[in-house]
Amino acid sequence: MVQRDNLLPVAFGGVLISLVMMVALPFNVLVVGALATFLLGIFGSYFSGDAMGRVKSAVASTEIFAEQIPSQTTHDAADAIDMLESLQRAHEPLQGSRHEAERARLMLSLRRDHTWSSTHPRHRLLDALVGYQNYYERQLVELERFRGLYKHVSRKHKTLLDLHIQYSTKFDRVDEHLVLNQRLCDKIVQNALAYYQIPPQELKKHAFELASSGKRADKTSTSQALKHYVRDWSPSGANECAETFPALLGTLATLFPDRAERPAPLRVLLPGSGLNRLAHEVARLGGFQVTANEWSAHMNVAYRFLETFSGANASACHPFADTWSHHVTEDDMLRVIRFPEVPVDRAAVLLVEGDFTTVFHREASQYDVLLTYFFIDTARNLMTYLDTIATLLRPGGYWINLGPLLYGTGPLVQLSLEELVSVTETMGFTYLDTDEKYGPLTMPGRTVRGMRAVYSFDDKALTTSAYKAQFWVARKQ
Repeated sequence: MVQRDNLLPVAFGGVLISLVMMVALPFNVLVVGALATFLLGIFGSYFSGDAMGRVKSAVASTEIFAEQIPSQTTHDAADAIDMLESLQRAHEPLQGSRHEAERARLMLSLRRDHTWSSTHPRHRLLDALVGYQNYYERQLVELERFRGLYKHVSRKHKTLLDLHIQYSTKFDRVDEHLVLNQRLCDKIVQNALAYYQIPPQELKKHAFELASSGKRADKTSTSQALKHYVRDWSPSGANECAETFPALLGTLATLFPDRAERPAPLRVLLPGSGLNRLAHEVARLGGFQVTANEWSAHMNVAYRFLETFSGANASACHPFADTWSHHVTEDDMLRVIRFPEVPVDRAAVLLVEGDFTTVFHREASQYDVLLTYFFIDTARNLMTYLDTIATLLRPGGYWINLGPLLYGTGPLVQLSLEELVSVTETMGFTYLDTDEKYGPLTMPGRTVRGMRAVYSFDDKALTTSAYKAQFWVARKQ
């Protein structure tokens, strides 16, 4: 078997072969051929045959990859080379037993088995990839609906609108930016296919089965994931982080002032971590071993794409092009947002994908801190969340929470703040005093504090969504 360390030269040799053939083959096929060669070079040890055989097989598979890239979003040469370099960085194995062990667990959990259903991790992952793959298609339906509605405007009003603001061509301008977003989504999908070792044919088959069953790709989750690049990883989202992160990071620093002198780092777990900006900020404090956890495949796929970047502002999107309301100007609606604003150190944070209540079942009493940020109200069964928090914390460990109590559409339990505090005290938590700079006390005789927390993504919008988020620190007895 060929060692993986020896495969990169073979992979890049295949890339060069493809580029030399540029004069003879269509450009789309060349780019995806180079990509296919590179990917199979990385994962070649999983396939039979010698390394050169894998290169030949990859070149022969270019048509498969070409089918994954919509014709309206053709990538240019710079995009292709950037993507190849990013994939190389992203899929170089991280050293360290916990990263290696988690990767092995993840790949095992993604195997098809007798439990195959819409809730299977691989099924949910494929659903998410179809959502990214069909972003433009789903958004175009809405755009064409708006274009059709405009036809009902009178000729007089159309003349006025077109003369002064060229409204008729606005639909075309929006369309162009949705296409740019699809280019980003294509890159996210291609990275995910490589990272999760999913054959393109399998994704194509899943998309066909989804369409045949009358189901459509999830438009909302894909759009929201792109907007989370703004909230978590761009200067445009800094105002939202600035309102809440100081309470969490400042409290961690205060609770463990001697962490640099400890023989081992303190273990911190952040369930419901989204795109993991907070997790990375905790890691930057130093002295903490940070584990993040996220159930949403849409979020995890978006984060795995972030891990491919070694520098800041390496990618861009137009996150508000699919939202027509609350804009001051059209430029605001169509503006580009670059991300990530700081480099992403993928070695600093371990992402564990899966259900918080089950994926850590072997780690009882292993964590010094559970940090829940905009999380506990997402529970189907809040009591299961609380049990899991209590189980994972070591005796004397801390539960730090900040977020609203906005329960979903089908929760089994919906507790008021007072009820939640009372129940968790009965479970063995003691609520500690916190700094008054993190907001006024919410209830007399209790230490829970309330603070304003914006959650609206667009700092230039004419509307703002904000919560009176609840902040507390509780210690497990």
